[in-house]
Amino acid sequence: MSRKPELRGRAARLARLFPANRSQAARTPFVLLVVLLLGGGLIGLLMLNSALSEGAFQREGLRKDTKNLTDEEQALQRDIDAYSAPDALQRRARELGMVPGGDPAFLAPDGTVKGAPSPAPEQSPYTDVPAALLPPEPLTTTPYPTPGTPTDTTPPTTATTLHPSTSPTSGR
Repeated sequence: MSRKPELRGRAARLARLFPANRSQAARTPFVLLVVLLLGGGLIGLLMLNSALSEGAFQREGLRKDTKNLTDEEQALQRDIDAYSAPDALQRRARELGMVPGGDPAFLAPDGTVKGAPSPAPEQSPYTDVPAALLPPEPLTTTPYPTPGTPTDTTPPTTATTLHPSTSPTSGR
């Protein structure tokens, strides 16, 4: 009468997982392992998908911000180009009272003057600049009325007189 020794602790748990009959393996642990792996994989994929979606929303927001900032930069560059055009600089200089200089005179290192210095000629105010060459003026008012501000609702005053023979009710 062979008596098997009684197992305790970890050995007892392992013995329950593996039946005494080696031809039939315990399926419960294998099924549990497969279910846990599949569940963990699905949860991992769900978390990965959520993180990717959140990143896509952030990327779209950053693209919109980049587009808006690029548009603003281009508008500012156009203003700079308009204000730094030679005609605009000349007009602004005349508004400030500047006049074009005459022929320059140079001082050599030995102290001699090369050239004939002359005072700048007096010129009339610069007012004959075509409107197409002037730089745009910055907006001081909003182009559209903001809510809550009163608007001018007076009808335009255009007087039109019709000759009686051309009136729409004359029947001709």
